[in-house]
Amino acid sequence: QVQLVESGGGLVQPGGSLRLSCATSRGILSISAMGWYRQAPGKQRELVARLSTDGSTNYVDSVKGRFTISRDNAKNTVYLQMNAMKPGDTAVYYCNALYHSMNYWGQGTQVTVSS
Repeated sequence: QVQLVESGGGLVQPGGSLRLSCATSRGILSISAMGWYRQAPGKQRELVARLSTDGSTNYVDSVKGRFTISRDNAKNTVYLQMNAMKPGDTAVYYCNALYHSMNYWGQGTQVTVSS
């Protein structure tokens, strides 16, 4: 089992930046893949960024060039650096871990982009 604890959400103006953090209860290199998803009101949850154990990443097209997923192995923490934010980025963001073919989720953190 994997516990995930997210932090770093909040209110930011358009063009601003936020960094989300996700601390895991297991060694991060033992987890097949870590990802960030988001769900806006009335919309389906979507994958934002994903980081595999081998270091490969993928991003949804709408955040490419603006968001970066990374990890700190020593802290067992994954980050999502979000720059040049837009109102369309407003959503609840969830951390995800794929461990032994099972998906685990954090509690979610609200991100609001508004002036």
